[in-house]
Amino acid sequence: MNNFIEHPLYGKDNADSAISALWIFYKKHFPFLFIVSLILSLITSYVSAGMDMNEIQSVTDPQEILLKMKEYIWPMLIISVISLFFSTILHYYVIYYPLDSQSSIIKCCAKSLRYFIPYLIMVVLLSFFGSFLLALGLIALVIGIFLAALYIFMIYLFILPVLMAEGPLIANAIVRIFRLAHKKFWANLGWTAVFGVVLIIISVFLSGIILVPFSGTFLKTLSDPQNAVNAAELASNPLYIILSAMASALTFPVLPVFACILYFRAIAEEEKSFYNFPVTDEDENEGRIKVEDLYAKPKEEDDNTDK
Repeated sequence: MNNFIEHPLYGKDNADSAISALWIFYKKHFPFLFIVSLILSLITSYVSAGMDMNEIQSVTDPQEILLKMKEYIWPMLIISVISLFFSTILHYYVIYYPLDSQSSIIKCCAKSLRYFIPYLIMVVLLSFFGSFLLALGLIALVIGIFLAALYIFMIYLFILPVLMAEGPLIANAIVRIFRLAHKKFWANLGWTAVFGVVLIIISVFLSGIILVPFSGTFLKTLSDPQNAVNAAELASNPLYIILSAMASALTFPVLPVFACILYFRAIAEEEKSFYNFPVTDEDENEGRIKVEDLYAKPKEEDDNTDK
């Protein structure tokens, strides 16, 4: 395991320091993060251009909806795999580039490929586990589903940092992910919830801005549902595709940065608890000087001495 104490995202144990570190890191490394995310957004927009989601929304028959979804299963799988691939590159860059002054962006991209297959397997396993949790969450209705989804998202954030920092062994990674995520469970869950809410608000705000050239104002889009439908039909408009890709490229890099903050915070807490172990009375007395130590011990008499 590498020494990450010098990493700029290491050991942020409160919200203020975490937000400050995230913003400073984001600004410093913005060009690479933005360009990689923009390439990802343009590719996904191109692949999804042939998917008419409005047609699915207009269908009311469940069987017909399933048939339509089957037609889009391959494009959706391609988009998912591409997103995971670019996410692997961004995570490796965030974790290792600040620590190695001789590292290059090309090396980061090449070395990140080692973790892509294990990451893909972990995401598939998490999807099965998450489906089970969501099914249990249905029993508790809305609150249960929300907590289950939040917990799955929190576990997901730990996957790539653990794989890249502690090795790509899947069995070891699963144990470490759950151990680190549960060590400060409510704090991790709370940070994840706040991050998710802020990210959603920013995404909605950016989506409203890119709709301004097409619908007038964001408030007008919200107040007029028909206008929102027309905006959704702009998916084939080149200007809308570019603006949408740029908006996604602004928010997507925040995810790996926050994931690394969560991970580095967890291992910092782990190291604190390791080095600051409780001292027992026996340990305290071990180094003390006793009164009898001040006097020389008498020499043992030789049994063979003359009587």
